[in-house]
Amino acid sequence: MAPAGPCYAPSMSALLQELQRYTPADEHEARSLARIVTHVAAGGDLYDRRRWDGHLTGSAFILDAGHERLLLLYHRKLQRWLQPGGHGEPGETDPLEVSRREALEESGIQGLTLHPEHPALFDVDVHLIPARGDEQAHEHLDLRYLFVAPADARLAPAEGESRQLAWVPLAEVASVSDESVARAARKLLARR
Repeated sequence: MAPAGPCYAPSMSALLQELQRYTPADEHEARSLARIVTHVAAGGDLYDRRRWDGHLTGSAFILDAGHERLLLLYHRKLQRWLQPGGHGEPGETDPLEVSRREALEESGIQGLTLHPEHPALFDVDVHLIPARGDEQAHEHLDLRYLFVAPADARLAPAEGESRQLAWVPLAEVASVSDESVARAARKLLARR
């Protein structure tokens, strides 16, 4: 297992190997995985937000300590309830660390741990981000990891992050979020 922290930078070949080991849950995920593998194999700065042909992002599905609820936040720009996640910062190259950092910034939960049954990729999703302001429409090639919050988790998002956070029972996620988040909830419900 790789050491935690910003100093760890997996090689492109290690990321490709992780992607090749991943088993998609459905046809959408299979298409997303193929698109992400093509992007990573092409090289370059995989996280560069100015790549209008798409760029990697990292997300965190956060379960409560009882594994009954998923943490969602209201994304102001997209106007929907989603999992924490976002862009890599300059110099970041590890999607797990991008996901972990975004989870901490957006939830404030200290002590998040990877789910013991899912210590690697949990989900992949390619989705279109609409044009807005000076930004062209582009794809987010999202690599998603599953974390568990400690029993004493306190929500304390960083300044400037969404203040609208909610623990949503897994069976109710589909009624408040989009299909990609609902798919993740279905995966979790099926593995109980």
